[in-house]
Amino acid sequence: MRNCTDNRNHNSYSVNCTQTHSMNSKNASIIFLGIAMLCFGYLLAMHLVFSTNPVGIAIQLLAVSLMAWARFTFGIRSFHGAANTTKGGLITHGPYKWFRHPIYAALIYFIWAGILSHISIETIGAAIVITLCLVGRFLLEEKFLMETYPEYQTYAAKTKRIIPFLI
Repeated sequence: MRNCTDNRNHNSYSVNCTQTHSMNSKNASIIFLGIAMLCFGYLLAMHLVFSTNPVGIAIQLLAVSLMAWARFTFGIRSFHGAANTTKGGLITHGPYKWFRHPIYAALIYFIWAGILSHISIETIGAAIVITLCLVGRFLLEEKFLMETYPEYQTYAAKTKRIIPFLI
């Protein structure tokens, strides 16, 4: 049985190997989404999602605004269970001019702003897991973007992932 590092020139094998990697990545992104949703559901059920202090509320309102702006800019194709690319070209305007992943950034900002009002081991743990799952998803998404859009590498070199000018 050949593995994906096999260097023989077998076109059908190469296609199957690529499809297997793509499927594994998509499955991983769905698992990340499921875990993040479970953690969010826990926080929601325990009434620990929404901030109770003015700064946290302001951050959450800004995060919701960023999410809405990003979704509006990206259009109807902006959500899939699996982290994959969509047709229509690479979006580099609107919030995507400053963030490569404004939707993930908005989710992370929203969660952490809420956690700051409800600090405990459980909430910090849930926020860390959610953040790691979202990071996992956008890293997988970037892999697909690099494969689909050759110009993504140039865009990625000049645009930060989730915090403009920093990260």
